[in-house]
Amino acid sequence: MTHDLAGDDAGTNETNGTNAADVAETARTAGRIIDELTRALSSSREVASLAVATFVASGHLLLEDVPGVGKTTLARALARAIGGDIRRIQFTPDMLPGDLTGVNVWSQAEGRFVFHPGPLFANIVIADEINRANPKTQSAMLEAMGEGRISVDGESHALDDPYFVVATQNPIELEGTYPLPEAQLDRFMACTGFGYPDEDAEAAMVSAPDWARPLDRVSTVCDVDTAVRMRGTARRIAVSRPVAAYVVALTRATRHREGVAYGASPRASLALAAMARAAAAIDGRDYVLPDDVQRFAVPVIAHRLVLDDAMRSGESDLETARDVVRDVVADVPVPRA
Repeated sequence: MTHDLAGDDAGTNETNGTNAADVAETARTAGRIIDELTRALSSSREVASLAVATFVASGHLLLEDVPGVGKTTLARALARAIGGDIRRIQFTPDMLPGDLTGVNVWSQAEGRFVFHPGPLFANIVIADEINRANPKTQSAMLEAMGEGRISVDGESHALDDPYFVVATQNPIELEGTYPLPEAQLDRFMACTGFGYPDEDAEAAMVSAPDWARPLDRVSTVCDVDTAVRMRGTARRIAVSRPVAAYVVALTRATRHREGVAYGASPRASLALAAMARAAAAIDGRDYVLPDDVQRFAVPVIAHRLVLDDAMRSGESDLETARDVVRDVVADVPVPRA
């Protein structure tokens, strides 16, 4: 791969602000977190890598799969490995927006309203079974995820940095659930499923003496300051003109695909580039390759597609959308030096 795809127009590490030591620290720390998750939870290394890359890319992650495969456990393990303030929210149909954002309460002693922050005020928020909350409550997440702040009674409150939401939802048990609207799905940088573990991994889980407490095996790898530096390093990774054009070509191709009513928005292009930057930093590189883009195209784009009536299966629209993105990746020419 020549310099054309290694940041020629985006700049070298002197002009784009990356530092070799920062990239090395990000790669080392992210690798330890991925190792910790894979070892402790017997989970797929691919899923663990995606979760860590989403965090490093300053995005939010949606985990969707059948019950009992470890979605919530992975979310809690990732939170423990990263450190910082952690809050877990179990979503229910009777939950109100104030249960998430917090409320202003009159203080008799102070003679004024005092803000009591809700569970969204944390470095890492685990939103368990998010699709069980009603649409009004779900919408309370939008400002927090999109802007890193929360407004209550006309007053804006900034959230801490880093801020990372890991949400889970089950594609089955539709009774009592509310599908996430497209606007909220678009706030999640990536969406992935687990699938069932292979036979050896499941046998290892069953035979482990602490099988009921897998989180006891997860150690904290980094602190909040290190996490902030990792994210800053990823944002400064170079994306060359050919690779940027490739990102745009992939997302634009979904807008003209047969069976797709609404394709990926420009926000999807930004999210895919951010994930590719994070992948490069985790691999110890200060430039993005087309391979980084291809690796995360499906989890970044698929959940943002709206299929037309003819394409909808009624059973697994997300999996159909993933097939569409795989076809797009296979069809769009890859830039070559």
